[in-house]
Amino acid sequence: MRTRIFHDLEELQSPLQNPVLTIGNFDGVHRGHLALFERVKIRARAIEGVSAVMTFQPHPLKIMKPEKAPLLITPTQQKLALIAQSGIHFIFCLRFDDAFAAISAEKFVQEILVQKIGVKELVVGYDYTFGHNRTGNIDLLRRMGKDLGFKVHVVQPVLMGKRVVSSTSIRELVRAGELAEAKKLLGRDYQICGTVVKGKNRGGRLLGFPTANLELVDELTPKEGVYAVTVLINDHLYKGVTNIGHNPTFGQGPLSIETHILDFSGDLLGQTIRVNFIHRLRAEKTYKSIEELARQINLDIKDAKDLFEKE
Repeated sequence: MRTRIFHDLEELQSPLQNPVLTIGNFDGVHRGHLALFERVKIRARAIEGVSAVMTFQPHPLKIMKPEKAPLLITPTQQKLALIAQSGIHFIFCLRFDDAFAAISAEKFVQEILVQKIGVKELVVGYDYTFGHNRTGNIDLLRRMGKDLGFKVHVVQPVLMGKRVVSSTSIRELVRAGELAEAKKLLGRDYQICGTVVKGKNRGGRLLGFPTANLELVDELTPKEGVYAVTVLINDHLYKGVTNIGHNPTFGQGPLSIETHILDFSGDLLGQTIRVNFIHRLRAEKTYKSIEELARQINLDIKDAKDLFEKE
């Protein structure tokens, strides 16, 4: 069954067939989120129902407390694609605005979850809260579930070693350039997506290493430095080296993300590509000359190739 996505509850003509639902922001769609989705799918099969996920756009904190809103690990389209890949039947990606934020916890459960969606079972994380001023919690869900005829399942946190898998932890690791640790929590390489735009033309003209300059779709960028990466272009995966920084050898410029793609030739201008970060090779440095920088890039490429051969 192909995943169906609703962006407005008015698109739903009638309640779903025995839906088992989980609710959250699910930024990153990490191992903790996947554990929730797995429980949802197991319960849906058990009651011959369908699996469903409710998430929101934009992140609620962008409306409630913009100054505290996190940089997103996964933009909405990527998030929805990853949820769909996990095998969920239905996704409700609802617009979060002031009107939605004002809905009381009780009204949210009765009118949206029960009457509109027809929820039979809810699967939530151990710390789930919801509704106006976050007054809804697991106790309220259990009380209302008894009255309205749905069950509540609580999933405990997923641990990797001693670290709780969370979007906050992943953001901290990515910002620190600790991509191998972030991968353990995500269950996949951290990736960014962007459109290739015209750069300063230094890579090919001055240095002999043409680069694809990205205008980002994503919000969360790894720590400045040089990375071994893989690059997805038209469903084909290439290896490469990405520099994130301000190009200090040429004078301090704006932050740029430039990728030299190995064994690739062609014009990518205007295309959208995805960069998967494998390993941080080094910090960005200032070099005395273009020749010295070119020699370092050669070494970076060699280091990246050595790394790929070991994998």
